[in-house]
Amino acid sequence: MNLIFLGPPGAGKGTIAARLVASAGLEHLSTGDMLREEMKQGTELGKLAKQYIEEGKLVPDSVIIGMVKERLAKTEAGIMFDGFPRTVAQAEALDEIAKIDAVIDLETTVDVVVERICGRRLCKQCGAVYNVKWYSGSTCEKCGGELYIRADDTEETIRKRFDVYLKETAPLVDYYDAKGLVHRIDATGDVNEKVEEIAAIIESVK
Repeated sequence: MNLIFLGPPGAGKGTIAARLVASAGLEHLSTGDMLREEMKQGTELGKLAKQYIEEGKLVPDSVIIGMVKERLAKTEAGIMFDGFPRTVAQAEALDEIAKIDAVIDLETTVDVVVERICGRRLCKQCGAVYNVKWYSGSTCEKCGGELYIRADDTEETIRKRFDVYLKETAPLVDYYDAKGLVHRIDATGDVNEKVEEIAAIIESVK
């Protein structure tokens, strides 16, 4: 099966998806992670993506869709899409190459998102994610790597990205709702409860 996580930046899409990979038997596909890897390697795609992301804008459809097609061709497992599609046009393109079985809509507010992302810290080595609300260390508990703050994790950029989400991505809820695929989740509660809630949804549509 193929599953889509919708929700603004900071809603918890990546965290929840990563927790569900093993139990759901699906592969986690984060277009954001794929783009950041391109940026880390300093490719032309990475340089272009960095410019768009740091300005709080969406990376062009042609770039994202090409990456997703390439990834789909390399896997036989079902996919949990995280950060894709972002627009109705991308959703229509995805319909041409994959069947979507369920859509999880993680709902939250801009103030919650700002608090979460401004307090976020990432490991340079393994990519683990922490938050200063529950972890005050400067190194990763998993691998000992140095923790850092992403350049685009500023309140101004976060609020701009939230506005972009409402304008360009939120209409996807209506698009998939018309297909009877949307399951709405309040993303402001305890993450463990949300994981269990979504795991039950996955089981119900398998």
